Amino acid sequence: MTVSPKLINGGIVTLDAAGTVLRVIALQYNPDTLTRSMQVQATDTGGTDRSEALRLKGPAVETVNLDTELDLTDALEHPGTNPGAGQVGLHPQLAALEGLINPTTATLSTNDMLARAGTLEIIPMQTPLTLFVWSRHRIVPVRITQLTITEEAFDAALNPIRAKVTLGMRILTVNDLGFDHPGGAIFLTYLRTAEQLADRSQGTLGQLGITAIG
Repeated sequence: MTVSPKLINGGIVTLDAAGTVLRVIALQYNPDTLTRSMQVQATDTGGTDRSEALRLKGPAVETVNLDTELDLTDALEHPGTNPGAGQVGLHPQLAALEGLINPTTATLSTNDMLARAGTLEIIPMQTPLTLFVWSRHRIVPVRITQLTITEEAFDAALNPIRAKVTLGMRILTVNDLGFDHPGGAIFLTYLRTAEQLADRSQGTLGQLGITAIG
């Protein structure tokens, strides 16, 4: 008998300031493609200072983009075990994603009261720490930069039952969060894990058709 490996899902986790998990959003289907783009943070001297040619100002600016799907077709075939699917469709899943980029109503109301009270300066609203989890090797703090939802099918009550989601994220580094921030520590663990994995991929000069450098 062949035993299939247990599949894990990628997803997003939000944490409060104390590091308590607020919400877990597991992707229903893992995307087939994950696009990662990295911009080098090099010292820009315009070629006038050769001593700076190999220097880095900080970690690369990394962005992640993915497309995923949400589908309630199977759940709707078994309404007895999935009552929510027939009542509200995909609204809860989509609302959880939208909550990643919107302030809460409580925060909006508080800021409105402060403004009415004549507060001179209102600090911009802070969101919970958001983590992108893509296996135990990739757990990184991120800022959501793009969220596009295409609703493709609806039930009789116009609840969405199938949708495509495009998600864009920018990984936050210690340059963004600082070394003392919980997210900064999580980023350092991510970077350290990448360094350890890189050590397992070591080629030889012979593979390049040479025996020495210089």
